[in-house]
Amino acid sequence: MDAEQVDSQVSGIAASIGEPARARMLYCLLDGHARTSTELGVVAEVSPSTASVHLARLKEFQLVKVHAQGKHRYYSLADANVAKALEALSVIAGGGDSTFSPSTPSRLRAARTCYDHMAGELAVALHDRFKSLGWLRAGRGDLYELTGLGSEGLLRLGVDVEALRGLRRRFAYACLDWSERKPHIGGALGAALLKIALQRRWVRRETEGRALVLTEAGRREMGSLPAMPRARR
Repeated sequence: MDAEQVDSQVSGIAASIGEPARARMLYCLLDGHARTSTELGVVAEVSPSTASVHLARLKEFQLVKVHAQGKHRYYSLADANVAKALEALSVIAGGGDSTFSPSTPSRLRAARTCYDHMAGELAVALHDRFKSLGWLRAGRGDLYELTGLGSEGLLRLGVDVEALRGLRRRFAYACLDWSERKPHIGGALGAALLKIALQRRWVRRETEGRALVLTEAGRREMGSLPAMPRARR
């Protein structure tokens, strides 16, 4: 793809995200759950026919993917790169003041999903704890490398490190948290940590939306983490 084609593609993607109804659809899908065009039309506050047009545009520019199951078609974000771009736009939209004060609702700021990994105070605390323990070290760009101590520690948590390395995606990277303005862990490792947290019932999903609730069990088992938000019943 030459420079002119790249410019055209970038312009098209920006225009696709920039339309308010389409933006609402995309941010709704950040919780990692697939939805029908009808459900996304309700979120975007548009008619079913208009929702279909918007989704066709998002699919054209590879921002969403569609999965057909029986009579239904379910839409989800195309991949983690789209989720990361949306999170980055949220950071920009929040401004760059040095006296940053988050206006994020408390339930989302405490813990939430960022596509397929954790975000919010809990995820930032987990990121910082891993670094302080010497489990992660900086790699190239925004990538992280796992140390020997990190491999041992993650295995004790039940994370299959070698299996993660075999996946066709980045192992671990610094994903800038839009409510905290600090990094949490994205990539295959971030997704595995969310899976472990759900399996061990450290957190539970709220019925709707992206919010995660830190449980009493999670607070006990992750009690050594700094700046841990309070558990909610």
